Amino acid sequence: MNEESKKMVTRNLTVRFLTPAFLGNADQSGQWRTPPFKHLLREWWRVAWAAAGGDPTDIPALRREEARLFGAVADGHGNRSLLRLRLEHWNVGKLQSWNGNEQGTVHHPEVQRTKYRVGPHAYLGYGPLDGRGGTKLKTNAAIQADERNTLKLAIPEADAQLIDHALLLLNAFGALGGRSRNGWGSVVLEGDVEAPRLPLRDWKKCLDLEWAHAIGRDDGGPLVWHTGEGGDWKELMKELARIKISVRTQFRFRSGKSALAPEERHWLSYPVTNHSVESWGRQRLPNSLRFKVRRGENGRLYGVIFHMPCRPPEKFRPGENELHTVWRRVHTFLDGCEGLRRG
Repeated sequence: MNEESKKMVTRNLTVRFLTPAFLGNADQSGQWRTPPFKHLLREWWRVAWAAAGGDPTDIPALRREEARLFGAVADGHGNRSLLRLRLEHWNVGKLQSWNGNEQGTVHHPEVQRTKYRVGPHAYLGYGPLDGRGGTKLKTNAAIQADERNTLKLAIPEADAQLIDHALLLLNAFGALGGRSRNGWGSVVLEGDVEAPRLPLRDWKKCLDLEWAHAIGRDDGGPLVWHTGEGGDWKELMKELARIKISVRTQFRFRSGKSALAPEERHWLSYPVTNHSVESWGRQRLPNSLRFKVRRGENGRLYGVIFHMPCRPPEKFRPGENELHTVWRRVHTFLDGCEGLRRG
């Protein structure tokens, strides 16, 4: 290690959850823990690395730099992380019951057994939340909205610029824990935090690679949409559930279980309840359309929907034309969705 890489700088950050976070510990209860924060920082560092001129097609170069900074283990040997993270406390979350949090129901055209209505929190939080007989926590506790902690970082001075950009991206788009792509565990940095330089790339070119390295853009600008502002995370998550249901159900299924070929909606995410693809089996395809909750300058909350396109793994046998068709329809739908604006 050279002398330059030994020089360390520190960052003391107050982190705050704007929506409940399902950060499972060994007992599957929500608890403040350092590893998820390191994982999230690592995720956005990759995006910052690509935005700073790293070649997103050069995966070996990315992995070398990532292993050098964050550490890696291979064949029983590896690099120790140069990055140090510490939370002020590892308290268990304060939310122990979902009673009173669910905000009514939302319309779902395909859920006949509930007369076309579903609990919005259970819909977005399926897994950590159980919607049968009223929404309830499946675990002993979750981290409540507005809980805070102090995150202390020590980083090599030579890497500080990229880490700082990753932190700004984390603040703007990051979420932690179960169902975080649906907006749960939306985490922000307290204080006067500037907006990041958006890591943008033509969304169709993003589909050339199998990892989410940029936020997509089209002729209309960044593929980022904002909801209107509200003062309550419960109502806001209900609105995000309404939007997600609408995005998905615009694609009508023509088959049931064990379909011989994927339909358009399968490319949004997989698995899909009651609509499996025989050749895909139990493989998972995460949704690249993500949700985040932010707080505006006036203290009111609003939702952010953003697309980080990436190509499904080859085992799904994706076709370029069908991916372009599906995601173009999603973008057009969101552009015309009542209550949303590009931003």
